[in-house]
Amino acid sequence: MPKIHKKLTLALVVNAALLSTTLHASEQSEAKGFVEEAKGSVLFRNGWIYRDRTDGRQDTNSWGQTAIVKLDSGYTQGLVGVGVGVLGDFSFKIGQNNKAGNQMLNMIDGKSGRDQWTRGGANVKARISNTTVVYGTQYLQLPVLASSDYRLTPEYFTGTLVTSREIKNLELTYGHFTKDQDVNQISSDGNHLKRADVWGASYKFTDALSGSYFGSKLKDALERHYLNVNYKMALDNNASLTLDASGYHTKYDASLNSPDPSKRILSYPTGSAGTEKKNNLWATSATYNQGPHTAMLTYEQSTGNVGYDYGIVGDGGATLAVPNSFFSDYNGNSEKSMQALYSVDFGEFGVPGLSWTTAFLYGWNIKVDGQTSKGKEHELFNQIKYTVQSGFAKNLSFKLRNSTYRTNDAYKSYAGDTSDWRGFIEYTLNF
Repeated sequence: MPKIHKKLTLALVVNAALLSTTLHASEQSEAKGFVEEAKGSVLFRNGWIYRDRTDGRQDTNSWGQTAIVKLDSGYTQGLVGVGVGVLGDFSFKIGQNNKAGNQMLNMIDGKSGRDQWTRGGANVKARISNTTVVYGTQYLQLPVLASSDYRLTPEYFTGTLVTSREIKNLELTYGHFTKDQDVNQISSDGNHLKRADVWGASYKFTDALSGSYFGSKLKDALERHYLNVNYKMALDNNASLTLDASGYHTKYDASLNSPDPSKRILSYPTGSAGTEKKNNLWATSATYNQGPHTAMLTYEQSTGNVGYDYGIVGDGGATLAVPNSFFSDYNGNSEKSMQALYSVDFGEFGVPGLSWTTAFLYGWNIKVDGQTSKGKEHELFNQIKYTVQSGFAKNLSFKLRNSTYRTNDAYKSYAGDTSDWRGFIEYTLNF
């Protein structure tokens, strides 16, 4: 482990010991016990993806069922509390799925894999004051290392995560991970993660203003930094306007852009092969909310000598905390993109539990190897979701989404014209 990260971990622990009695209530002092605060859940998820593709390309179609288990003990009482946890899933495919290939189901060497499969692991945890340390299998939601959960099953990481909240409104984070298991992989290190170190801080300046910084270093792969500022202002008539700015700076190791095209990992490298690549991806958004209505406008831009890539070397299939990401991620080399989104909650119109979201995204100015003209893409997104509000099926949810996606000829090699359909039925049983 690098010396700077060892020092940061030590600083977090010392921070907990020195500040626990002087600043605000200690979480550990309120621990009720290993068994008394234990909790668990099973998420039953039925997932389906169908991609209708043009230009003679084969459509893909996958359908499966999973049960995702999460069990967590409470913390023992005392100065240092300890506990354990379990994460895992059991899944099986429905139907033949001969045209699978969109990460929904287990795949082996690019072909349909097992009919049923089981994954998961355990973790141990300790807490002193308001600082926790978790070691083992984990589901992460850090902007520089985030587990994908957009398919049938979630992505898991193995390693250590330290979170400290000793100072009011400030949260410090440090993590060290050595394994990454993607959503359709059975191996606990299917993405061959060598080592990932992450660190960061989030601070709430006022009730309206917050900000965060996170960084990550993946051995022989990349270094990434993330910044975010969010400001929410109250308006008349119970309305609000939220202004958000976020961005990444990523430096990719030269080995990812191998001179041998068959060994290249980056999606659309430009310039000389075998050289270090850099990308800056930033976005701004304005979101207006009034009652059941939400509208958002965004602008996003990518600069550097390569596009923003993620999920390529164990850095997480959801490591993209910017708004322009639906079927496409609008993260191409030098790409500029805009989005207009509208969402409505029909609860105030007599149908509680029903919501609808629609968005239009347009991207342009994309540099692509071997193309003299710039790439363009656009997408129309629609999603409808309903959650049962009462009765024996309370909290059972149904979600159906569609993206109609189109590109110009210069960008056909990315995904091509596609109609992407996804349907999910979910029910969570809490213990």
